[in-house]
Amino acid sequence: MSHPEGVPQGQGAPSAEGNSAGDAPGGLALERRGWGVLIATILGSGMVFLDSTVVNVALPALGKSLHAGMAGLQWTVDGYLLTLSALLLLGGSLGDRYGRRRIYLLGMGMFALASGACGLAPSAVWLVAARVVQGIAGALLVPASLAIVRAVFREADQGRAIGIWSGLSGVTTAVGPLLGGWLIDALSWRWVFFLNLPLAALGALFTLRFMPETRDPDVGRRLDVLGATLATLGLAGVTYGLIERVWTLGMAGALALGIFVFVEAKRRAPMLPLSLFRSRQFSGANVTTLALYFALNGALFLVVITLQSALGFSALAAGAALAPLTGVMLVLSPLAGKATTRFGHRIFMTVGPLVAGCGLLLLTWVRLGASYLTGVLPGVCVLAVGLGLTVAPLTTAVFQGVRTAQAGIASGVNNAVARIAGLLAVALLPAAAGLSDLSGRAPAALIAGLHRALWLCALGCALGAVVAFFTVDRSRGPDRPGGA
Repeated sequence: MSHPEGVPQGQGAPSAEGNSAGDAPGGLALERRGWGVLIATILGSGMVFLDSTVVNVALPALGKSLHAGMAGLQWTVDGYLLTLSALLLLGGSLGDRYGRRRIYLLGMGMFALASGACGLAPSAVWLVAARVVQGIAGALLVPASLAIVRAVFREADQGRAIGIWSGLSGVTTAVGPLLGGWLIDALSWRWVFFLNLPLAALGALFTLRFMPETRDPDVGRRLDVLGATLATLGLAGVTYGLIERVWTLGMAGALALGIFVFVEAKRRAPMLPLSLFRSRQFSGANVTTLALYFALNGALFLVVITLQSALGFSALAAGAALAPLTGVMLVLSPLAGKATTRFGHRIFMTVGPLVAGCGLLLLTWVRLGASYLTGVLPGVCVLAVGLGLTVAPLTTAVFQGVRTAQAGIASGVNNAVARIAGLLAVALLPAAAGLSDLSGRAPAALIAGLHRALWLCALGCALGAVVAFFTVDRSRGPDRPGGA
């Protein structure tokens, strides 16, 4: 998440505890007001993370309801990821400049309105348009959320607060498929989106009641609106070209991305400082992120559709099928993160993606007549182990590849890369696996396409492992002062 450094300024009302260190930003303790701020940030970021997983389970149901083919399902996912990934860094800058509380409330309101529009969508076009707005709102919420936690809590409580934020935000990702599956089966796919309305209302209430205003007083540079526009247009063109097979527009998008890189290299205060990529470790870790999250998002997108459309799983059963993925990761990731201080990053970032790739290959056991225990569970569990070994070391490798002062922008870049990977996977993988059109597809043909896609995803994991082996430093211990 993007959280540029800076000393915050506080404009919040005094806390109910009276005069204490908790009364000013940068000094809140994990007491009444501090917990209020933490709950507010978890509710906002949790909605964004929830919608990144819960919608996958709803795809078959909403596809039937809105008569949407594979392209419509792809746009339902990618419309959201497009604006979220392209505007994450700009969203962080807006919070630093105009006040994180203000931008956070704006994002919360936009997300609620867009979610309501998604739930009321009479057509696939309407739904995709609302999802695009959801992504814009998410780009305001996610970077502000963690930046607020870092800015308002006193140093002694900051680590614990960030840990709680990460853990509970991760829980929303984990429960998303289960909760979404239950809502779809019991009510309608529309309630997957309506669920955000009470969450947003509660988040806004806690924000208004407990959260002080913070901003970066040192921010003096102009907003990189041109960079954000070029990035959005470029990603949109490439995505449209891949999904709709309009290659001229795809090439125009690629050209816009090339111009974006040129513009960012020339600007004095770019949205994306290209100097970060002089670090071999930072560049390598982001390439590994791109390969790993391409494989993960692309595989899960097609697995959930196949389980429901070819194997007859209910929405709830499909959501439950993936539950071990997050459960294993929640247990294993902290252990892997701790172990990097002893064994270094390289071994985990090499072995982890290879194990994840083996898990994806095991998912080719998904066949007509296969049970969950023999066809799905082994692959999900091995994939979870691979991700659990990789994600925490990957995150710290990104930070350790740059100077401490660049940690905020480095995190934002890595977050955007992960979402761009999902965007490209959903746009590219169905066509590469021969699944561009779902209409009239026999279950056997759908499963065969899934198997082709899983082999491609496993290859992506292997590529990520090779890049990590040759670029990530093998050193152990605490943060290094700069990139290698």
